Amino acid sequence: MASFLYRLGKFSYRRRWLVISLWLAVLLAVGGSAAAFHGSMSNNFSIPGTETQRMADKLKEALPDASGGSASVAFDAGDSGFDQAKKDAVATALTKLEAMPDVQGTVNPFTTQEQLDKAAADIADGEAKAAEGKTQLDAARAQLEAGEAQLAGAEQQMTATGLTPAQIEAQLAPQRAELAANKAKLDAGAKEAADGATALALGKRQLEASQGMRFVSTDNKAAIAQVQFKTSINAVDPAVRKQVQDIVQGVSSAGVTAYASKEITEDVSQIFGVAEIVGVAVAALVLILMLGTLIAAGLPLVMALIGVAVGVGGTFALTGVINMSSISPMLALMLGLAVGIDYSLFIVNRHRNQLLAGMDGEESAALATGTSGNAVLFAGLTVIIALAALVVPGLPFLAVMGVAAAATVAVAVVVALTLTPAVLALIGPKLISKRAWAKAAKHNAEPGHEAADRALEEKRSSSGWGGLVTRHPWVSLVASVVLLGALALPASQLRLALPDGGSEPVDSQAFKAYDLTRSSFGEGVTGPIVVVAEFPEGLSETDAKNKQFDVAEQLRSVENVTAAVPVALSEDRRTAVFQVIPKEGPASASTVQVVSDIRAKGTQIRENLDVSIGLTGQTAGNIDVSAKLGAALPPYLAIVVGLSLILLLLVFRSIVVPLLATGGFLLSLAAAFGAVVAVYQWGWLGAIFDVANPGAVLSFLPIILIGVLFGLAMDYQVFITSGMRESFMHGENAKHAVRTGFSHAAAVVTAAAIIMVSVFSGFIFSHLTMVRPLGFAMAFGVLIDAFVVRMTIVPAVMYLLGEKAWWLPKWLQRILPDVDVEGAKLNRSDRRKAGSEELVH
Repeated sequence: MASFLYRLGKFSYRRRWLVISLWLAVLLAVGGSAAAFHGSMSNNFSIPGTETQRMADKLKEALPDASGGSASVAFDAGDSGFDQAKKDAVATALTKLEAMPDVQGTVNPFTTQEQLDKAAADIADGEAKAAEGKTQLDAARAQLEAGEAQLAGAEQQMTATGLTPAQIEAQLAPQRAELAANKAKLDAGAKEAADGATALALGKRQLEASQGMRFVSTDNKAAIAQVQFKTSINAVDPAVRKQVQDIVQGVSSAGVTAYASKEITEDVSQIFGVAEIVGVAVAALVLILMLGTLIAAGLPLVMALIGVAVGVGGTFALTGVINMSSISPMLALMLGLAVGIDYSLFIVNRHRNQLLAGMDGEESAALATGTSGNAVLFAGLTVIIALAALVVPGLPFLAVMGVAAAATVAVAVVVALTLTPAVLALIGPKLISKRAWAKAAKHNAEPGHEAADRALEEKRSSSGWGGLVTRHPWVSLVASVVLLGALALPASQLRLALPDGGSEPVDSQAFKAYDLTRSSFGEGVTGPIVVVAEFPEGLSETDAKNKQFDVAEQLRSVENVTAAVPVALSEDRRTAVFQVIPKEGPASASTVQVVSDIRAKGTQIRENLDVSIGLTGQTAGNIDVSAKLGAALPPYLAIVVGLSLILLLLVFRSIVVPLLATGGFLLSLAAAFGAVVAVYQWGWLGAIFDVANPGAVLSFLPIILIGVLFGLAMDYQVFITSGMRESFMHGENAKHAVRTGFSHAAAVVTAAAIIMVSVFSGFIFSHLTMVRPLGFAMAFGVLIDAFVVRMTIVPAVMYLLGEKAWWLPKWLQRILPDVDVEGAKLNRSDRRKAGSEELVH
């Protein structure tokens, strides 16, 4: 592989314009495709085959008008409360919303609240009228019975006087007709009273079911309106979302402030913001300090941007045919920038050092591609494997996310191996400053400078951080493990959920809507649970309504349920929809338990009422996704760890190194989880990281972090350990090789880690809040892994083990292919043909 990459680097250097032209063509093709075929992204994290998805599909079939996504708008009237003018302004805004083609309908909070408030009075009035009617019916019944008795007495008297039946009937016919008419009237009144009693009973049950539901706050200062769309909330176009916000904010002229909920305000069409740019700027500063010139520093940045443009552009081009979440291009962007800069940096830095040592430019570019490029290839392969393995858990949105990021990393690797040497050919000696050239020329002209270089290298390898760690390996090892263990402690309290409005920035419209709703109506109103019930066939309208209230009563009996209200019934009276309001918000632990308890209650409801229930909606769906992701973590971790052991066994031909690399990764992962829990779940340092409302951790963060951190950890493992192995293979003592290899790799790995941490840190303050904890987790994970694990624990353990670190059973040595990741076996004949010298370390 090293020889192939050597030849590839030489080809790219010589055919620079061809390579550059090909990449330009690819860039234009991808850009054109993205512009022509891109679709809209969403944050739809549904999982086909789950109860939530089945119920959503059933609802769409049985009640299409109720199957669209819904959102809310909170209206704040201030201390003066709502007067009629303010109510009219809200009603006008909602009428305008209903006129939009994408809106199915709205719920006016004032008319709805008026109906709820009036319901109790109407029932009391109905009860009074029913009592009055019963009195009248009783009197009429008594009067009818008296008339019937009187008629019977008269008939007996006439019979006693000897009148014939015909004569008797002729005389009593008018009275009989009058009694029959009164009886018919009484029966009609009794039926009307029975119907009224049935309706009154249903009204009472409706009022009972509505207890705990409010649309206007008790202090008359806040109101909440519902907006139902014709499509799912994730399919609503950003332009429609903006139009909805513009319309509702028109109420400001009446002294009312409107806050649209997160479902409306969330715009996932933009993936790059100011914070991300700052992260890239910091990375650029590190490159300038390390490489010394703007040209040299700019080259890795340009390579990374080209890789990201192709990778993320390709991702965007597919959004028209693939349902893609907003996090997919964001993850691809994060990783593409970070690894793109690092991979090109490794090659550029080696090429720069070789030029300063007097090597020919073409030979240097080829050799840098064959050596550092070989390490880049295998490091990139570990990242790609880890990300591509995200398809294994069987979650569609996660699979798309992983493949998109893996493809972008693959592009970054190819850019580093082909375009970087081509651009190096164009730049030529300008890569290095005149001052550095002069200093190098003077040094190389000094007699005996090779011996002086070796002495300096020996001094450097025994001093600095590497020297400190290897002089005190046990102290370094124990202190590092204790530190990581302490950082990992909070991870035991990890709780997963998808974000709600409470996780948004405090100055955002979504958070203000959440906060106003929570304080005025209860936290549970921000995340209602939708229950879909299937009734038996042949129910009358009254029976179906009573069945609805029976189910609602059962749902209200679940602990931490504030209200359970029937909201829809299909025309065939087979499908009913209920809205359940939990006590707390959608991401809280108690709401997760409510969802579980309602599902458990389903068995009792089926046995007692012959009704089957299922849950759907955003709240239940998010909880299902979080549970599914949590269950997928162990097998995914096992797959990643297994792959790491196999790949590192191939790369380093050692039993210890793969075990050490994997153990270090698990320590870094636990520490990163602990830090995420402390900051985003417990709220530690919340003011610094803008965590105003700590809550559950983003549900797919752990599985993504495992894949990404594993890949990046193996990057640094390859770069650090390959230098040690290279020194060991060249005949150095095993312990001395640890110092030498560390000394060679430390500077560039440090710079690469700082760059990666800078890029990821830029996403900690992203405009997309669900990206923030992901950015933090990856930045902190890389920081810990690079500096504590790879640059402290690894050299300490390798130094303690000495030659045992490279032990491999002989039978395994014969089986395993030698991939030569450090490029020690480059074809010397190829290099002699080019007139090159041996590699200068």
